[in-house]
Amino acid sequence: MAPRVLVSDKLSETAVQIFRDRGVDVDFMPDLGKDKDKLLEVIGDYDGLAIRSATKVTEKLINAATKLKVIGRAGIGVDNVDIPAASRRGIIVMNTPFGNSITTAEHAIAMIFAVARQIPEADNSTRAGKWEKSKFMGVEITGKTLGLIGCGNIGSIVAARAVGLKMHVVAFDPFLSAERAVELGIEKVELDELFARADFITLHTPLTDKTRNIINAEAIAKMKDGVRIINCARGGLIVEEDLVEGLRSGKVAGAGIDVFEVEPATKNELFHMPNVVCTPHLGASTSEAQENVALQVAEQMSDYLIKGAVTNAINMPSITAEEAPRLRPFVKLAEVLGAFVGQVTESAIKEVEILYDGSTAEMNGKALTSAALAGLIRPQVADVNMVSAPVMVKERGIVVSEIKRDKTGVFDGYIKLTVKTANQTRSVAGTVFSDGKPRFIQIKGINLDAEIGQHMVYTTNNDAPGIIGILGTTFGKHGVNIANFQLGRNRPGGDAIALLYVDERVSEEVLDQVRAFPEILSAKPLVFDV
Repeated sequence: MAPRVLVSDKLSETAVQIFRDRGVDVDFMPDLGKDKDKLLEVIGDYDGLAIRSATKVTEKLINAATKLKVIGRAGIGVDNVDIPAASRRGIIVMNTPFGNSITTAEHAIAMIFAVARQIPEADNSTRAGKWEKSKFMGVEITGKTLGLIGCGNIGSIVAARAVGLKMHVVAFDPFLSAERAVELGIEKVELDELFARADFITLHTPLTDKTRNIINAEAIAKMKDGVRIINCARGGLIVEEDLVEGLRSGKVAGAGIDVFEVEPATKNELFHMPNVVCTPHLGASTSEAQENVALQVAEQMSDYLIKGAVTNAINMPSITAEEAPRLRPFVKLAEVLGAFVGQVTESAIKEVEILYDGSTAEMNGKALTSAALAGLIRPQVADVNMVSAPVMVKERGIVVSEIKRDKTGVFDGYIKLTVKTANQTRSVAGTVFSDGKPRFIQIKGINLDAEIGQHMVYTTNNDAPGIIGILGTTFGKHGVNIANFQLGRNRPGGDAIALLYVDERVSEEVLDQVRAFPEILSAKPLVFDV
């Protein structure tokens, strides 16, 4: 029996035909995503669900999708899909990460022009017969400084266009190397310097815990008087109330906003502010982009349902069916090693070296490296997956190297990840035991055997008596339960580390109390998808 796919949002007829041509039975119901009850009623009949942004794939819907094997999102954003719930049910979530990059970048450039010359307001005024020529005194963009917050795939396209328009471009991106910045013809700066220098600021970063509200009242106060702000990335990056106040005071001369905290945005104070250009999330809305992502998602879903091939998966590595059983636990290990380094490294990464020792050297190195890179940059780039991670790393000028060698130690096989920044080198190694679970076996050259949990705390300290007591007493006082506790040191009285597996995330308030002890050099919370 042929697999069945439901298309519940608007996709092109060409994309629907791709399903049919590949041997997939497809039901095209482009308005069904708006009818939650009807969708819930029928979803149990389908092997695949193709969506855009209108369909909300909630845990309730996933639980009703008893046959569902794959969800395909035509576009990059998957915030309308409950990915953890899908993963728990073994449902693959795919997206199309690069189909609308140029379109979104062009929309940001269009917003810069529109805000600089007050084009929408001037258009309305002229249509009303007012001819208010003196009212709409614009500014040139030539010679102005454009500040990019985020310089990945879309941000780098904006940078290239802006350089062509004779703008001076500065960029803040923790993963942008100095070499890549030189290649783009732009200047890498810290965020506060960007705020102080930029005449125009445009955002091209995903919405994560680190980027949420990145532009707020405090940030606006650091900006130039008369700054203009563009957001075609994600709602939630800007505190809208603070932007409104900045516009009222004249600190912010204008804004171009394509995304909002609450969408659909039918009511918003920004709508009533002068020299604010608002569009209804049109960043990816060109006929070319819509067609590209629709065709891509149809091809990817068909290939998986017919051939078992996995491409652009958010929650599963791109591996063949034959190698999956052996490779899968090591893919998870590589991702965890990357996630560890990504969460403890704050400066820009210049080089990544991945060592495959013993049995791991014979495995699918591309999948393992992609998993490690995805884990490494996911703390900064939430939408990254195993396919897009190597591209994003390359765009940031990070040099990646792999080393494969025969067995050298007591383990049949292990993976070691080493990361170099401008001022330090970090390394972490791990293996998979017979139970199929990944474990840390070395951090900073210090040997240990640590089980990996969802919530952990990593500390570095001087090797001195009382460390166990400090951590145990402090956590116990605040009701933090320690499931596992591993220690390691390089020599007596030397450098030491501790890894604690805890039941829930430890608050910064508790960690600050730990950091206050002179014996503790650092304490960082870690979160792993295990």
